[in-house]
Amino acid sequence: MSEIVKFTIDGKEYEGVKGQLLVEVAAEKGIYIPVLCHWKGVKPAGSCRICSVKVNGRFMAGCTTPLEADMKIENDTPEILDIRKAIVEMLFVEGNHFCPSCEKSGNCDLQALGYRYQMMVPRFPYEFERRDIDASSPKLIIEKNRCIFCKRCVRMIKDEQGKSYFAFKGRGKHLQISLDKKLAVTMSEENAHKAMDACPVGCILRKEVGFAVPIGKRKYDHVSIGTDIEKLNK
Repeated sequence: MSEIVKFTIDGKEYEGVKGQLLVEVAAEKGIYIPVLCHWKGVKPAGSCRICSVKVNGRFMAGCTTPLEADMKIENDTPEILDIRKAIVEMLFVEGNHFCPSCEKSGNCDLQALGYRYQMMVPRFPYEFERRDIDASSPKLIIEKNRCIFCKRCVRMIKDEQGKSYFAFKGRGKHLQISLDKKLAVTMSEENAHKAMDACPVGCILRKEVGFAVPIGKRKYDHVSIGTDIEKLNK
């Protein structure tokens, strides 16, 4: 039987089911905690840390932290907001993200978070790493320069035997996302579209389906990311 516990977010008291992940219980209360690597129903990885919150004075990842009784959670404070902005800036400077030419512009979670946190000139120097573009798959283009290493594709896109189509290759600054070439040949249309939709940036693109929805009519062109959750609290 589920245990209901009390907790606070930014000083306001709520009730929730013990063991729920913080990002998910907060969303139920109409409170937005941003995510890039998390996907509801998929085992959390805690890769990106954009969901960082303070729990009883300690920094925690909201996507991997289960709810406990009497938690005091800080989510909307200048300190937390600046940390999230810094993470967005680091992700932009680590890769090559040229939004005007990207198929995911307007549907990109990273771009939308850049707008939400009013990112202008990043405080970090650009790396401009040069990574290969993999167009060998019959259905997908892998634009490795845009990968933010969230692991969504690795955790979510699998064949009927449970084998992942994607994996990481290399270590440290040489880390890159890789698509299994043999499995890619047999990838279904469903998995190809699922891979593009799951990717929070423009790294995984479906071939021959460019700009089906024109820029200006896309998900974040008129509505800020997180608005769908926050409207529950109004």
